Amino acid sequence: MARMKKWMDLLLPVLSVFLLLTLWILLHVRKPDIMPAPLDVLQKLWEITLHPISKATLPIHILVSLGRVLGAFALASVLGVTFGVLLGWYETFHHIAWPVFEIIRPIPPIAWIPLIILWCGIGETSKVVIVFIGAIVPIVLNTVAGIRQVNPMLLKAARSMGANDMAIMREAVLPDSLPSIVAGMKTALSTGWMCVLAAEMVVARQGVGFLIIRGMDSGDSALILAGMVVIGVVSALITVALNYLEVRLCPWKVTQK
Repeated sequence: MARMKKWMDLLLPVLSVFLLLTLWILLHVRKPDIMPAPLDVLQKLWEITLHPISKATLPIHILVSLGRVLGAFALASVLGVTFGVLLGWYETFHHIAWPVFEIIRPIPPIAWIPLIILWCGIGETSKVVIVFIGAIVPIVLNTVAGIRQVNPMLLKAARSMGANDMAIMREAVLPDSLPSIVAGMKTALSTGWMCVLAAEMVVARQGVGFLIIRGMDSGDSALILAGMVVIGVVSALITVALNYLEVRLCPWKVTQK
């Protein structure tokens, strides 16, 4: 049974990718004018890897977008976890700040674009700020949830041993909340990609979002899908890295799954 489960764990992802490709090919057969074949998209990827668009080849466009996302993501992680810990741990701070956060939280990051451009211009700062706004919300929410779901018995045991608030936070609360925090970071990363693409579609000369909008303007559906494939692959690789980070930081939680 264990061996069969291992084989199933290997085959099911392959099967899901195969089904996706099959659906893609069927859509191409039915609507070849608007849905390019997978080979056409691969050819487009190879083409833009060799020949620059807006003075940059595909790797440069990926690095530009990735730099914007990771820069904002790192800042959102530090500030979001800190703010989430304060909201989840200190009741007075929660009562003061939570209503304001709840008012601002539902506003889509894309809605901030006009204001951010007015405040920060059309340079790199505006794109990073837009991604930051989108990424910090899930990190804060998951951090608050993780802090508030810590086992009360764990807190009582720590206090009975004379631990102060700082020691309890460091030794009990944060380790127990890490899986929830990492889950929020994964969601934030996906949201960050959506935000950077929206920002690049509005004001950018390089980046994966720029490639997609260039494909839309020129009617090049292969270029649009090539950009989408790049986003999916890069996001999947970063998620794998975050999963590895989760295993390293909190192996006890992974073992319990």
